[in-house]
Amino acid sequence: MKIIEQDTKEGTIEVMPEILDDLWHLSHIIEFGDNVSSKTTRRIQDNTGDKLRSDRGVKRTFYLSIDVENISFHLFTGKLRLTGVITSGPEDLIPLGSHHTLEVKLNNSLIIKKDQWSNWALDRLNQAIESSKKLSAIIVSIEDDLTTLGLIRQFGIEYYGPIKGNISGKQILDKNRNKNIVKYYETIIESVNKFDDIQNIIISGPGFYKNDLFDYIKDKHKELVSKCVVENTGTGGRVGIHEVLKKGTVEKLTVENRVAMEMHAVNDLLEEIAKNSSKVTYGLKQTKEAINMGAVDKLLVLDKIISTDDLTSLMEMVENMKGNVIVISSQHEAGNQLASLGGIAAILRYSIS
Repeated sequence: MKIIEQDTKEGTIEVMPEILDDLWHLSHIIEFGDNVSSKTTRRIQDNTGDKLRSDRGVKRTFYLSIDVENISFHLFTGKLRLTGVITSGPEDLIPLGSHHTLEVKLNNSLIIKKDQWSNWALDRLNQAIESSKKLSAIIVSIEDDLTTLGLIRQFGIEYYGPIKGNISGKQILDKNRNKNIVKYYETIIESVNKFDDIQNIIISGPGFYKNDLFDYIKDKHKELVSKCVVENTGTGGRVGIHEVLKKGTVEKLTVENRVAMEMHAVNDLLEEIAKNSSKVTYGLKQTKEAINMGAVDKLLVLDKIISTDDLTSLMEMVENMKGNVIVISSQHEAGNQLASLGGIAAILRYSIS
């Protein structure tokens, strides 16, 4: 993410998203009621007399501003869409006051205007800028002749695979077995190398397969060895990837990694609840009371519910009292767990019950 221009007096910041993670951050930075301006394409009715063109309209690209009413980030397509009422644009082409959806695209700038930029929104923007400079991590979850890759992104986990080997059991006499193992390992490494600037490669899984893969990398791909960490898990596949995240392995390797940090924060919360601790609270009413008492050390808020004035002010109250605010993504299991608690919870400095 790049900041192109900033005007604090007008409350406007022009940004340019550069990677998919930037769109994820923007889906939280932009709130209901913000005014957003960007280039857009809209089909305009043609009045030249050409019936076919008149029926279908003509695509025109122009600059448009809307007051945002709905924000949607589509994880699997990587698209951020902002829907709202048009406040400015070429009036000969579009009627002001009508609705339009802006699709935010990579490497296209947009201007965000807020009545007031909250501290947490500015922090999130700065975090996106810093995160774009960081390198990603990838989890290689291997079990027998089946491997799943989990690419760690700011918005969650992208899964790739499964990668299948054609390896017979040791007890079966197969003169091509070793060749098949080499082919299998090379396919895994080739898949990992498709992603640029991977800082950490966590090779995980049950049994000896993860160690064999690491030994192969040490022998044949020495340039990757310094990036590799081997982690034991009870199973492979996606379940194994989540096990690695819960262990905090990724968090230790990439401190800025948001997914691991969020899962770790929610796990801490759930552990306190499981112990019937009096230094934890959840649900809007109870958490709000704790905030008003200045008792909140760490506030966890689900991303889907933060775009209200009440929650924004509560988050700022926590920050002003030196508390830590963590926005939890709804795109992974930790978000689902927080949602079941009302979408908001807190770990307290002291007991208030």
